[in-house]
Amino acid sequence: MEKYDYLVVGSGLFGSIFAYEANKRGKKVLVIDKRPNIAGNIYTEKKDGINVHKYGAHIFHTSNKEVWNYINQFAEFNRYTNSPVARYKDEMYNLPFNMNTFHELWNDVYTPEQAQAKIDSEKEEFVKALNGREPENLEEQAISLIGKTVYEKLIKGYTEKQWGMACTELPAFIIKRLPVRLVYDNNYFNDIYQGIPMGGYTKMVEKMLEGIEVKLNYDFFEHKEELKDIADKIVFTGAIDQYHDYKFGKLEYRSVRFETEELDIDNYQGNAVVNYTEKEVPYTRIIEHKHFEYGKQLGNEETQESECYGKTIISREYSDKWDSTKEPYYPINNEKNNSLYQKYYELSQNDKNVIFGGRLGMYKYYDMDKVIEEALNTLRKESLYK
Repeated sequence: MEKYDYLVVGSGLFGSIFAYEANKRGKKVLVIDKRPNIAGNIYTEKKDGINVHKYGAHIFHTSNKEVWNYINQFAEFNRYTNSPVARYKDEMYNLPFNMNTFHELWNDVYTPEQAQAKIDSEKEEFVKALNGREPENLEEQAISLIGKTVYEKLIKGYTEKQWGMACTELPAFIIKRLPVRLVYDNNYFNDIYQGIPMGGYTKMVEKMLEGIEVKLNYDFFEHKEELKDIADKIVFTGAIDQYHDYKFGKLEYRSVRFETEELDIDNYQGNAVVNYTEKEVPYTRIIEHKHFEYGKQLGNEETQESECYGKTIISREYSDKWDSTKEPYYPINNEKNNSLYQKYYELSQNDKNVIFGGRLGMYKYYDMDKVIEEALNTLRKESLYK
């Protein structure tokens, strides 16, 4: 049997970056993935000239210059700015909460002072009704932070769909703070750097894995016996509880499912992301993939000559209860699950030949830049990156 220095389980960002740096330093690396494609949840599939974010919208953003410089060696990024729109019934609002949002909510609000006064008025009324006690659930926490109008139109329905529970049943700590921007600026992120890789994320990960042996449709757990001695070390980016045969029980997640549809029109909703915040609409948002990239929108010459002219692809996104047959997306980091993860983490410290990484391996929701930070820090510990 061929011997490797590292067996990397999972070809998402963490695994692919680790494999790239190890290979660069002369280490023999095998990457395996149970899916038929590389790139994990950032996989993009090109259809009719449109890069479809198959596992949900991924927008790269960071304020870490080291991370930004690092990822730019694998892709050139466009200047996409995340500016989602929220639809509540027949009303449309800009996100995040900013002066454009507040003017639409209260037509007589034009200045930051007027907006703050409106919010404070609603907050104070509710906080007074609490009569000195701390908010006991998410609903009370949210209203005490932002007031009833914003909560009912833009938070309540969306959050209940996301978690599959009433806001009155969700713990208050889920919403510790709500950003209020008293400026007319629809940029969702505060980060300095932001964009989408030109050509899609898959092309970016392909560059990382160039020259490295990769096996797809290859499940670690189905081949565990034959893989146990194949490498000096395993870099495992799957679920940490599954790796340990659920010894202490199963960690919990929320899942997501998508309904993707190709339409014979050029422009469906005029924006990459539209959130649907009323509970009666079953999906949380609609993604129109072509709007993540420039030169693919309606009404410019480049579009009319491109292969995606007259076509668009949308994905309706549904938050879903997770079970072992579904993809785990969002760790439920409540006290119960964090305590359970800590047991698995401590158990993992006993095995010096396994490195756990990524959102499943570390049971934590990571933005892409934080995954890269973790991967580089792990590589430093292995003396594979300076």
